[in-house]
Amino acid sequence: MTTNFQSIPLIDISPLVAKCDDPNAMEDKDFTEVVRLLDSACRDAGFFYVKGHGIPDSLIKDVRDITHKFFDLPYEEKLKIELSSETGYRGYQRVGVNVTKGVPDRHEAIDCYKELSKGMYGDLGDPLVGTNKWPTDPPNFKKLMEEYLVLCTELSRKIMRGIALALGGSVDAFEGKIAGDPFWVLRIIGYPGVTPISDECLPKNDIGCGAHTDYGLLTLVNQDDDKTALQVRNLSGEWISAAPIPGTFVCNIGDMLKILTNGVYESTLHRVINNSPKFRVCVAYFYETNFDAVISPLHVCLKTTGGNKKLATAVYGEHLVSKVTTNFAH
Repeated sequence: MTTNFQSIPLIDISPLVAKCDDPNAMEDKDFTEVVRLLDSACRDAGFFYVKGHGIPDSLIKDVRDITHKFFDLPYEEKLKIELSSETGYRGYQRVGVNVTKGVPDRHEAIDCYKELSKGMYGDLGDPLVGTNKWPTDPPNFKKLMEEYLVLCTELSRKIMRGIALALGGSVDAFEGKIAGDPFWVLRIIGYPGVTPISDECLPKNDIGCGAHTDYGLLTLVNQDDDKTALQVRNLSGEWISAAPIPGTFVCNIGDMLKILTNGVYESTLHRVINNSPKFRVCVAYFYETNFDAVISPLHVCLKTTGGNKKLATAVYGEHLVSKVTTNFAH
């Protein structure tokens, strides 16, 4: 359950990154302090910034820069990789195609998923079967994003190890049948700036992305350094800005982690409103469970919450497919 937080905590996770695979890590006071801070942030806000994460600042910036270059292209060029149900919901969507709770969002995006082949999970994964539709312009886009994906996956695994310990579980509590073979989602998003002239191509509202929670375990948000647009809702319903802090990721909890913790950690509502006149980009990496994982509260979390299961069991792939197949105005 979140609180009436007024700011989002910043955690230096370098001790966790260095020692999360060390069996003696909990003997290190700096490591245990990171675990304590993760627990506090997940309980209080469901959001936190991380620094000391080990991913080069130069790569983080290159990812944003090449994203700006893609969105600067003419629509007809971007539509060469257009998303549809036939592409497995992979590819480019123009402004207003993505909808949140029935309302068109004021953003354009490329959606990518860990690739699935037909029948890999029976019928469960078939709507998302396909290969990712990477642009050929700008050059090097696919190579750069795939390098970035590998590093985000490994960083997320390390953070989840810290969260497992924060909950009182074993360091590998989220591995194996839960996330030993994690699915991932990458959304490469562009938010038009505010313009004094009405643009008929843009949705009439100013909401870049409507209030929502994320679906999986953990999200890493790489956002432009010079525009504040991401907002997080606290318990009283106030919207708290997640202002950019250079060199950090904004991290937040998803629906599957909320279930696994039996509600101890909350998947907090958040939204995006770009009030800047400048175009804003954000590259959001979503670290998920195994695609076919059956998710219910961990035993350690049932014990600490009185023994009663508070949240229904979910199959991650079913949850994701139900969301994805209703997210677009076609």
